[in-house]
Amino acid sequence: MTMTAVDIEVLPSYVQGKWWKAESGSPIRDASTGDVLAFVGSDGLDLAGAVDYARTVGQRSLGELTFHQRALILKALGAALTEAKEELYVVSDSTGATRRDSLVDIDGGIGVLFTYSSKGRRELPNTHTRIVDGAHENLSKDGSFGGQHVYERISGVSFQINAFNFPVWGMLEKFAPAFLAGVPSIVKPASPTATLTEATVRVMVNSGLLPDGALQLVCGGARQALDLLDVRDHVSFTGSADTAAGLAVHPGIIRKGIGFTAEADSLNSAILGPDVTADEPEFDAFVASVVAEMTTKAGQKCTSIRRIIVPEAVADDLISAIAARITARTVLGDPRAEGTTMGPLASTEQREDVVRNVDALISGGGRIVFGDAGVPHVRLVSGEVAPASDGAFIAPILLRFDDADSDAVHEIEAFGPVASIVTYTSPDDAARLANRGGGSLVATVCSHDRSFVERTVSLIAPYHGRILVLDRDVARTSTGHGSPVPHLVHGGPGRAGGGEELGGIRAVKHFMRRVALQGSPDVLSSLTEQWRGGAEVVEGEHPFRKPISRLRIGDRIVSEEREITLEDIGHFAEFTGDTFYAHTDEEAAAANPFFPGRVAHGYLLLAWAAGLFVDPAPGPVLANYGLENLRFLTPVSPGDRVKVTLTAKQITPRENETYGEVRWDAVLVNQADETVATYDVLTLVAKED
Repeated sequence: MTMTAVDIEVLPSYVQGKWWKAESGSPIRDASTGDVLAFVGSDGLDLAGAVDYARTVGQRSLGELTFHQRALILKALGAALTEAKEELYVVSDSTGATRRDSLVDIDGGIGVLFTYSSKGRRELPNTHTRIVDGAHENLSKDGSFGGQHVYERISGVSFQINAFNFPVWGMLEKFAPAFLAGVPSIVKPASPTATLTEATVRVMVNSGLLPDGALQLVCGGARQALDLLDVRDHVSFTGSADTAAGLAVHPGIIRKGIGFTAEADSLNSAILGPDVTADEPEFDAFVASVVAEMTTKAGQKCTSIRRIIVPEAVADDLISAIAARITARTVLGDPRAEGTTMGPLASTEQREDVVRNVDALISGGGRIVFGDAGVPHVRLVSGEVAPASDGAFIAPILLRFDDADSDAVHEIEAFGPVASIVTYTSPDDAARLANRGGGSLVATVCSHDRSFVERTVSLIAPYHGRILVLDRDVARTSTGHGSPVPHLVHGGPGRAGGGEELGGIRAVKHFMRRVALQGSPDVLSSLTEQWRGGAEVVEGEHPFRKPISRLRIGDRIVSEEREITLEDIGHFAEFTGDTFYAHTDEEAAAANPFFPGRVAHGYLLLAWAAGLFVDPAPGPVLANYGLENLRFLTPVSPGDRVKVTLTAKQITPRENETYGEVRWDAVLVNQADETVATYDVLTLVAKED
C-alpha cells in the first residue's frame, strides 16, 4: 500500500550529484518490530537524466583517472566506511541482521573494496581505460602486420538491481569492479533493506572521494530502467532465478545489446562422502557448515545450503547432530537483544513466502524432522522471551525426503533457514542429485577420500560456479561454503544466472568490451602502450640512465658479444653445483637429441646477459625484482658468442610513490643471429633524476 510521509520521511535518492526525495512512497518496516522506519518511492525521479549524467559526467570524470588512481580511491572509500561501521551496524539492526550478519554484509563489502584496490594496482596497468589481453599475434611473414586483443571500458553506465539480503556487500561487489573499469554505477537497492544501502552511499558521498557521476542511488521503483539503456550499458542483477530469467529476455538485452550479468538464488548442495561416519572430524565440520548456512542471515543467502546429500547410513546421526547444534547455539530474537544469534527475515512478506515454499516442499514429499513453521518464541529487546508479534521471525526448519528424486526438493527454494536432506546410493548418484539443481552457485564436497573427491568434483564442476572441498585439513581455516571471496568467481551456470559478480579482474572485464586490434607494430605499440617486436626503437643514451620521466617504450641497448668457453661452463658447474650431464659429460650430452655436445647452462647465459646490459653506476634503476616468460630456445656450445638486446617494453609509474615498474624485452642471440633465449626483465625505476 502506498502511503504519504508525514512524520516519517521518504528515503532519499542520490541522482545527478544531489539528494532527492519523492513526495510519497511505500513503508519500510523494522524486520523485528514491524515499526515503519521510512517510506520509499521514486515517483517523479528523472531516471533518464540520471542515466545521461552517468554517461557524460561520470564517464568523463572516471576516464580522467588511471586504473591505479581509481584503485587508490577504492582503498580510501574502504577506510571511510570502516570509520562509519558502528553507525551502519545500528541501521543494519533494523533489517533483521545480527552483529555477526552485519560483519558478513558490511565488513565483507568493505573487504571487497580493499581487495579490488590491491588487485587493481598489482594486476592492471597504470593506464586509463585499456587492458591488453593475451599475447601479440603476428599476421604476416615479415612481421609488419599483427593483431592484439584488448579490453576497453564500455561507454555507458553499470545499472545495479540488488537483492534485499545483502544491502551493502551486494552493492559494493558490483560497484568495485565497475569503478575500477572506469564505468559509473546507478544502484537500485531492494526496498526492504534500502535504509542500509542509503546510509552506506551517504558515507561514500560525504567522504568527498567519489568523482562526479561515479555513483548514483535510486530508492524506489525503476521499472523503466532497461528501456533507457542500450549497447553502451550493463545491467548487474542479483535476486530470484525467475526474475533473472524475465530480465534476460527483455528487448533491450536481446535486441539493443545491453550487457547483462545475473547472480540468482540457487539450490546449492552439500555432499557428505561415504567415508565419513559420525566419529570422523569431517562429520563435525559438515554439521557446523550446514548449521551456519541455515542460521547466518536467517538463511537468506543466495549461497546457503538447501540440499544436504548424504549416505543413508549416517542420515539419522546427521539429523540428530544438526538438531542438537541448532538447539544449543541458536537464540532467535531481535538483533538488538543481548544473546540473540539469529534474527528475523527481512520482511513479513518474505516470511510468508518461506512458509508457502515449506508447505510446497511438504506437498512434494518432504517431512519436517526438526523445527516447524509456526509462530516462534523470540527474545525481545526487553530481555523477555515471547511469541513473535509483528516481526518476520521463523525458526530453522530441517526436512527429509525419502524419495531423493522428488522434483520438489530440486526445484523449490524456501529462501530462509530451511534445508532438506536426501540420501544417495552411490558416489555417482550423489553427483547426479547435486546436478539436478540445474546450475548452482556453490557446492561443498566433504570427504577425506581423495578418489571420491576427485570423481565427484569432475562430475559436478560443469554445474557449479564454486566448489568447496571440506575436510579435517581446512575445517578451521576455510572461509566457508556460503562466503564468496572477491578473488574467486561468485556466480554459477543455469539457474544460478550464468554471471560472475566477482572473480578478481574477471569481474572488471564484465564492464569492458574485448576488441581485436590490427595494424603495424608501431600502431599496436602506441595503442597498447606496450612495445612489441618490429616497432620503432631508439638507441643512444643507455636506457638505465633514464628515469621514468624521460624513458619511453622502444628505448633500447644492444650489447657487445661475449664468447663462451669450456672453462666457463666447467667453472659455473663447480661453483653452483649444477653438474647436470649436459654441461659436464661430452659423450652423454651428445647422445641427447636436444644437444650437440656439452652446452652452457641457461642460467650462466642469463647471468652473462645481465653483465652485458647492466649500467653499474648508481642511477634511476633501483632494483631488479624478477624475470618472466623465460624460454631457452637454442643451445650454446663452447666457442659460441652471445649478445643481448634490451628494449623498454612497458612503463608503469606507481601512484603515491617516487618510482615505478619497467618491463624490458630481453632477447639473447648467438653469432649466427639465432635466438638463444627470450624473457622479460622487471625493474623498479625512479620517476625523476
